[in-house]
Amino acid sequence: MTANQTILVTLVFYKVMLLAIGFWASRRVNDHSDFFLAGQGLGPLTAGLSYAASTSSAWVLLGFTGAVYAKGLVALWLLPGIFGGYMLTWLLMGKKINTETSDKGHITIIDFLTDGFSSGLKRITGLVSAFMILFCFIFYISSQFQAAGNAFTSIFGISATKAVLIGAVIIVIYCLLGGFWAASITDAVQAVVMMTACILVPLAILSAAGGFSGVSTALSESAPPDYFHWSGQGAWNMVAIGVALGFIGVGLGAAGQPQLLNRIMAVKNDRSRKIAAAITIGWGVIIFSGLVTLAFAARALNLEAGGEKIFFVAAKNYLPPVIAGIVLAAVLSAVMSTVDSLLLAAASAISHDSGMRFKAPKSSLLAGRLSMIAVAVLAVLLTLYLPKDIFSRVLFAWVALGAAFGPSLLLKCLGIQSKDVFVLIAIIAGFVIAVSGYNMTGPWAGMVEKYLSWIVGVSILLAGRTQK
Repeated sequence: MTANQTILVTLVFYKVMLLAIGFWASRRVNDHSDFFLAGQGLGPLTAGLSYAASTSSAWVLLGFTGAVYAKGLVALWLLPGIFGGYMLTWLLMGKKINTETSDKGHITIIDFLTDGFSSGLKRITGLVSAFMILFCFIFYISSQFQAAGNAFTSIFGISATKAVLIGAVIIVIYCLLGGFWAASITDAVQAVVMMTACILVPLAILSAAGGFSGVSTALSESAPPDYFHWSGQGAWNMVAIGVALGFIGVGLGAAGQPQLLNRIMAVKNDRSRKIAAAITIGWGVIIFSGLVTLAFAARALNLEAGGEKIFFVAAKNYLPPVIAGIVLAAVLSAVMSTVDSLLLAAASAISHDSGMRFKAPKSSLLAGRLSMIAVAVLAVLLTLYLPKDIFSRVLFAWVALGAAFGPSLLLKCLGIQSKDVFVLIAIIAGFVIAVSGYNMTGPWAGMVEKYLSWIVGVSILLAGRTQK
């Protein structure tokens, strides 16, 4: 059996397992609450791992690794933001979100945000939010499909079109069958596969590079002066600034991500929430330690793979075929663990947050499933006809959603309530400023996109603060 045949068999087995989970989960879906939130019945292990896998999508395995490979230590400014986001959502915001969901029967995070609004503004806010979620998630999902295409093309040499279509069909099938139950359980399985791959590949390439000492020596001789070394008080001051900006620019964005906050809404109780938080953080430590090691070792070996193909090219070059098959499955896991969550969140935005009402539970389920198919089709078309690098596309969607919903959700969780019209204005202002900043050029573009959008949103909310 050739290497590619071995990889293909591994992947086929993996896909059959995912579809089997979808069929099993379909028996637990009776209404839209089950389909979009698993009836708030997730245990801590499933919730923690599925959250972790959803937040660490293909941009982490491929985009983040490529960024560290190309830029060195400067790319690590993202890490404090990522881990800060874990703690912000699970520990600071999580208790109120989970408790209120249980008490009031919320289905989506927009239900939580608009609770207590007048009926008119609730409907308008829901429609505006649904548009923003759909707009951002189309870009986010297309980046994941593109990652799947890159993986299949690199290993099997098939066309990107076929690769994208194969991945999209499998994801949509098991999401249609089992909804949030299927997505959460498959995400937990995929989190374990991703973690395994992020241990095996770095160890293999680190060994080939001569261990940590070999990597350090090679980079000291070949890398640019600012790639691998920090020295002097000025450099450490820059590190401190980078940590702060990383948290503000990326970590705060987690506060506005519906696909992540849904996991916190769905976990069983407060004790489970705390355990799930620890699981998410521990998983992240293992994943990012491995990926940073992989990027530096690949640079030391001058592995010419292109920025976003290092992960699976390293696997193919330094691992046995069966293990390489598992690694490719890990890349696709990163794709699927994000896409299924995004599809569900987008479908719930269209069929629930937009204000649609149905007399029969089955009609609501059908609307959610049809919405999911429509979003997947749009994302596939965007992937095929408007390709762009994974890293920038994901970061755009992350920042835009964070700026739109993050300020309102965070302040509400902190006990600061604003008038409903001010919440709507803050959502629109944050989103518009973030999107405008993304399309700007020059040194101030990033500041406008990541920071000004939050400053304006929070200022509006504080101006409209209600007195208890």
